[in-house]
Amino acid sequence: PELGRRFAERKRCADLECSMLMCRGKAMRDFKGPDCRFVNFKKGEAVYVYYKLIGDSTELWAGSVGSDFGYFPKDLLEVNHNYSNEELELPTDVSLTCS
Repeated sequence: PELGRRFAERKRCADLECSMLMCRGKAMRDFKGPDCRFVNFKKGEAVYVYYKLIGDSTELWAGSVGSDFGYFPKDLLEVNHNYSNEELELPTDVSLTCS
């Protein structure tokens, strides 16, 4: 399917700026995203989650691996540490863009 500029209308974050870590996990298998809006990782790498998309794209979370940031399917992550139990529901901005 065609990926729009915005994957979801709303997201869940730990703070109003979505800059605080929500959780950390371990990649359960390798992932290479379809474009530059996605973060790539290898099985076993640590992935840090900053926000979770809700609505039509509940399967996508946004986070970082090393210095790279992007979206990834949440079912590829085994969460092993929660930094915050607070989840604020906020509108999404336009999704990351490829340059």
